[in-house]
Amino acid sequence: MLSLLSIGIVRAATPLDGAWRTVHAGDTPQQVLQDFHDGTLTRFDPAMLQQFPRSNLGSWVVLAPQPPWIDEERVLAIYPPPAGVISVYPAATDVAAPLSRRDFSTPIHGHGRLAWYVPTTQPPSMPIVLKFEPTAAVAAPVRFDLQPWGEYLQKDANWLVFATACFAVMLAMVLMALCFSLMLRDVTYAWYAGYILCYALIQAAQSGFLFHPLEWHWLDGITPALEAIATAASVAFASLFMVRFCELQRYAPLLRVLIGGLAVCMAALVVMQGSRVELLQQRMSLLLNPLLLLGATLLSIAAIIAAARGSRHAWFFLVGWVPLLALTAISSAQMNGALSSLGWINQAALGVGAFEAIVLSLGLADRALVLRRDRDTVRVLAERDMLTNAFNRRAWIERAEKALAGDPPQSLAALFLDLDHFKQLNDHHGHSAGDHALTAVAAALETELRPTDVFGRYGGEEFVVLLTGATVAQAMQVATRLCRRVHRLEIPVDEGEQRLTISIGIAMRVDGDTVASLVDRADQAMYKAKLGGRNRTFLHRVATPHSARPRLHIIDGNGR
Repeated sequence: MLSLLSIGIVRAATPLDGAWRTVHAGDTPQQVLQDFHDGTLTRFDPAMLQQFPRSNLGSWVVLAPQPPWIDEERVLAIYPPPAGVISVYPAATDVAAPLSRRDFSTPIHGHGRLAWYVPTTQPPSMPIVLKFEPTAAVAAPVRFDLQPWGEYLQKDANWLVFATACFAVMLAMVLMALCFSLMLRDVTYAWYAGYILCYALIQAAQSGFLFHPLEWHWLDGITPALEAIATAASVAFASLFMVRFCELQRYAPLLRVLIGGLAVCMAALVVMQGSRVELLQQRMSLLLNPLLLLGATLLSIAAIIAAARGSRHAWFFLVGWVPLLALTAISSAQMNGALSSLGWINQAALGVGAFEAIVLSLGLADRALVLRRDRDTVRVLAERDMLTNAFNRRAWIERAEKALAGDPPQSLAALFLDLDHFKQLNDHHGHSAGDHALTAVAAALETELRPTDVFGRYGGEEFVVLLTGATVAQAMQVATRLCRRVHRLEIPVDEGEQRLTISIGIAMRVDGDTVASLVDRADQAMYKAKLGGRNRTFLHRVATPHSARPRLHIIDGNGR
């Protein structure tokens, strides 16, 4: 910013009057300048976009500075930098100064424009004669600006900062997508990266960024072919990306087939252009534009249909795609002579590219979150009992096995819980009441446990709990508390005063235990609690020469 301010006061650009005609055999700059003074050339406004024929011998353009004339350093800027060569004839001499976006020899290089330093020996009022040399490339419309040296430097620096930021955003999104593609093994990110990279390459070539400031000399001579390949590849990548990103298989299966065919056709055009067979390259040039129009229409329709049918990510695609499509339509209109006052379209294409890269990256991030949430939901459904939301038998065993395999070994207690008189409750009140009772009991039990304890439904009216780091006394205390908690629910079993209770067997971990042996001992203890009168706990002790008799803890009718 300080460097821009140090330029000083920026003067306004010099107004220009312009005229042109096609080149005739034997023309000279002096003759063209005389025709300009005679008024036989076609007038145009240099500040507006103007298209000049580039076939046959090319076109002459004369730019006449208008008063007030300022005798200072000036630069003629041509926006956007056209394909091919423009010859500038200083002071209407026969010595031409060639300008092109691939020219590495000129003392100054415009960024995002062609720039010609007007010699200080040329009078401020003298017209500038240019010749648009013939080229096979499409003649894009251009506009002209005769700027004081300070204004040129400021605008050139501003464009360079803007373009660099846009390309940096696009390349950052590409690198991030490639990393996610490798980490998540999802090809959707790779298709996105290919699309954005091709778009960035197209813009870098058309704006001349590849040559100035990057100075990639090795691309000189192959840029037209590179642009054609990048254009076809970008549509192929965009098609493949959209099929997966917008879930066309689900929301628009027929269009998915058509868009897949479009991707194949574009890939074929890439092969044709890269084959270096002249006939195939000519066919590629004829097919590219019609297929681009078809592709833009097809992708837009597919995105709209998918969004209308509920595809969340189709909206992300549309938000990023529509501005680019609008710019493409405006550019096409400008090729036909319309909207000539919109000279900022080429610069906007860079901003729209960066915007689309960010929007689609946000869409990919949202897609990753949705997939992760769905995966977590599936995992929960696979691990949880649908009625009680406790771990199901398989998930509980997996966690118990992990706890038993821990190093160093820790103290573990297994509780096997069985509801008393549950069949009687079902017989008297129905299975719906039984389901409600199971849900209420499971919720009550879970509130009495620590987050580190593993609670699961083993089957039917049976539950299991794995207490981590618990001593015998602590396990007995927890089991007693669980019995009391269920008793306080006061769930009626029959028409009398019988209430739903629970019997609990306790087994402590010993050396060599497996989940099966630990649960089996807890199950045996639970049956001892049943035989002891229900609504109580029973601790199973492994027989040793000095082991004490098994401990039976009875819960009285008041839950004590």
